[in-house]
Amino acid sequence: MQPTYPAQTIARVVVPKSAATTGVIMVGFALFTAVAAQVVIPIPGSPVPITGQTLAVLLAGAVLGSKAGAGSQLIYWTMGAVGLPFYSSATGGWEAATGATAGYLIGFIAAAWLVGALAERGKDRSIDSALPSFLAGNSIIYAFGVTWLLISVPSITTMSQALTVGLFPFVIGDAVKILAASLLLPAAWKMVDSLRS
Repeated sequence: MQPTYPAQTIARVVVPKSAATTGVIMVGFALFTAVAAQVVIPIPGSPVPITGQTLAVLLAGAVLGSKAGAGSQLIYWTMGAVGLPFYSSATGGWEAATGATAGYLIGFIAAAWLVGALAERGKDRSIDSALPSFLAGNSIIYAFGVTWLLISVPSITTMSQALTVGLFPFVIGDAVKILAASLLLPAAWKMVDSLRS
């Protein structure tokens, strides 16, 4: 099925395109990510907690597109890096921005870009195409996060250890968030189509 609005994200269809509105929405998604970061479930033995951030990241990319989606996550990383309490458990500062979870934070930027690029190609319009898009985005977050754990945490010396503390505990929760995003975006597009038909 051809997308009703080819090569456009839902934000471009719903909100008038301008630098000001794009900037406001980017900051909005950065703040949404910060709020989602406060939903925290600690993992014993892991420096990385379960949070709601990945849902915000995936939605940022899908709603805003590649550049603005990635930009929203860069804004989020920057706001935390300068000391605002926007990371998990209301932490912030340069040490938190470059510490054990830095790979995930940078992965958020790359994941939002990828999901946004796929959304710009209409891959957010149905569950069948949205699900693999969000899986790909989440995989990028894991790749950056687990690799950085292996590089930066002295007690983690093997990839097996990095996967044990940085990926395996998050699979079920992330699967739920991916499914939620895969249902939300196609439903939002259906609503937009019905309102504009």
